[in-house]
Amino acid sequence: MSDLIRISEIFGPTIQGEGALIGVPTVFVRTGGCDYRCVWCDSLHAVDSEFRHNWAPMSADAVMDEVRRLSGDQPLTVTLSGGNPAIQPMGDLIALGRAGGYGFAMETQGSVAKDWFSQLDMLVLSPKPPSSEMQTDWAMLQGCIDAAKRAHTVLKVVVFDELDYAYARDVAARHPGLPIYLQPGNHTPPPPDDEDATVDLAGIDDRMRWLVDRVIADRWHAARVLPQLHVMLWGNKRGV
Repeated sequence: MSDLIRISEIFGPTIQGEGALIGVPTVFVRTGGCDYRCVWCDSLHAVDSEFRHNWAPMSADAVMDEVRRLSGDQPLTVTLSGGNPAIQPMGDLIALGRAGGYGFAMETQGSVAKDWFSQLDMLVLSPKPPSSEMQTDWAMLQGCIDAAKRAHTVLKVVVFDELDYAYARDVAARHPGLPIYLQPGNHTPPPPDDEDATVDLAGIDDRMRWLVDRVIADRWHAARVLPQLHVMLWGNKRGV
């Protein structure tokens, strides 16, 4: 059982909706379970243990079979997400996929480091800002960067307000060699059983404009400000 991956959902192909690979076709492998509980989490169905009965324990072979089926056996980027995918045994899955020509990207908060990070094509570290009400373990974040080795590693910070913005500046200053992406936060994530709940797109747009203006005014030219494209297109609907 220790080699099985807890899967919340596998879906696609669709496009990556945020961060460094925005717009890239991908199949998502979303795991169940997380060591964080951000107050604005938009994926509670993959985080809250209340929904653990919906998480299927799957072998790496079974997961890869589903990825191949969805992709028509045409290699593409596989996005590992969650929850926190870093707490799952992903090494065998990545090895299987890479042997077949698939690439792998993963986003995690940087709270758990694994040696298989080095087999990823891209590691997106998204430490959580003050608005999440979570605390950052800076030593562990560095441990994740060190574990990645050959993988292309980038930072992504969700920004809701001035405190989050200051946090993002601090993250960038601690890791000046890594690209950093900023993303306006979504204040109205849906209940996990209501994916069709209305999304406050106007509010997100306002925060996006504020964030752009803030970065430009500070001449923070290394930062890249991007929206959540999937939210703009589909709201919080799952499986797209």
